[in-house]
Amino acid sequence: MNKKIIYIDMDNVLVDFKTGIDKLEEATLNEYEGRLDEVPNIFSLMEPMPYAIESVKKLSSKYDLYILSTAPWLNPSAWIHKIEWVHKYFGKEKGSLFYKRLIISHHKNLNSGDYLIDDRPNNGAKDFSGKWIHFGSKEFPDWTMVTKYLLDE
Repeated sequence: MNKKIIYIDMDNVLVDFKTGIDKLEEATLNEYEGRLDEVPNIFSLMEPMPYAIESVKKLSSKYDLYILSTAPWLNPSAWIHKIEWVHKYFGKEKGSLFYKRLIISHHKNLNSGDYLIDDRPNNGAKDFSGKWIHFGSKEFPDWTMVTKYLLDE
C-alpha cells in the first residue's frame, strides 16, 4: 500500500520566521521594512516552530513527506539557506528524512498529493488539489493539532 503524500511549507510552518527577525539589528529592520524576507541570510537565522521536528518525524511513519516552499524571488540567498536549514534539522545524508525532498515553487498547486500544510493561501496553496491544512487557523492552530488530525486520518 502506498503512503499518502504530505507537502509541508517552511516559513511559519516548519520554520519560525519571527526567530530570524528577532536576531536582526534595528538598522536592518528599518532598511528592509515591509520586505523582511529579502534580508540577506535571514533564513539562516531561523529556528524550528514548536514541536515541528517531532511532529514531522511522527508523521513520517504513516505518510510520504516532502517540503514544498516558496523562496523570495529577490533574495537568492534564501534558496541556499532553505536547503541548509533542512540539512541542519533533518540531516543531509542519504536516507535522512528529507533527502532530495525539498521542492521550491511559486506554484504549489502544480504538485500532486493528498495534503498540503501551509499557513497562507498564496502561491497556489488554496488551489492545491488535495486537502489544504491551513496551519495557524482555528482548526489547525499548531503542530499538536495538525499531527493529531493526520495520525487519526
